[in-house]
Amino acid sequence: MRAPLGNLFQEDDAEEINMTPMLDVVFIMLIFFIVTASFVKEAGIDVNRPEAATAVKKERANILVAISDKGEIWINKRQVDVRAVQANIERLKAENPQGSVVIQADKKATTDVLIKVMDASRAAGAFDVSIAAQEAS
Repeated sequence: MRAPLGNLFQEDDAEEINMTPMLDVVFIMLIFFIVTASFVKEAGIDVNRPEAATAVKKERANILVAISDKGEIWINKRQVDVRAVQANIERLKAENPQGSVVIQADKKATTDVLIKVMDASRAAGAFDVSIAAQEAS
């Protein structure tokens, strides 16, 4: 005897592809890449850094401080007063305790401002302070 036609249509519905596990994997991968991505932070201005023959690229520089040729200090795209540098670095250090401070000083910036920023960084608890330079060409 033949099978009723109703049973044939039920078998076709059971062969549908389930997309839920694939979407779960895609979303988990998306979350993984967002969490592990390192975002480039900028100090706020472009400075003309001096050249150095011993310049080495630093991979993890999370706290960037820029000093312009006019003596302006920039942190997180905001101009700050020299008296507020320590508080700003303390706040950024609290957000990322492993972060190191990199000072991007312009060629024409005075050493007075540079030393004040370095002192404020060390007073804020950041003892890994570097000065940015370009590789000599």
